[in-house]
Amino acid sequence: MDAKMIWANLVSTDLDKTAKFYTDLGFKANGNCTDESASFFFGKDNFVINFFTKQRLENKVNGNLTNPKNGNEIIFSLSAESKEEVDKWFEKIKALGGMIFCEPQNYEKGYTFGFADPDGHKFNVLYWPGMQL
Repeated sequence: MDAKMIWANLVSTDLDKTAKFYTDLGFKANGNCTDESASFFFGKDNFVINFFTKQRLENKVNGNLTNPKNGNEIIFSLSAESKEEVDKWFEKIKALGGMIFCEPQNYEKGYTFGFADPDGHKFNVLYWPGMQL
């Protein structure tokens, strides 16, 4: 089997706040925000992350969802081209009120920091020398 695409579906407790956060970070919307969903493209290959209301996503998975503010579901990694770019992301996330869970730091041969969006979904921004972007 060969999957043609992969994307992520996450819950949002406030779609307007979620849409504003990702728009203010400069991510391109994938269609229009509705009262049940918002969607954004990430990276040069346009990885899609969809955000749904809890009710809609729970209906789709026929079950309960975790609360990312109380635990870890997944951490998405965003690549950066330099340590300076990591620091720019850090400053922008702080200015937008994102929750920093890991301050900028050297990590092995790279440089990184971690943040969570308004719903607690975690990301790290990583510069790794030699990584093909």
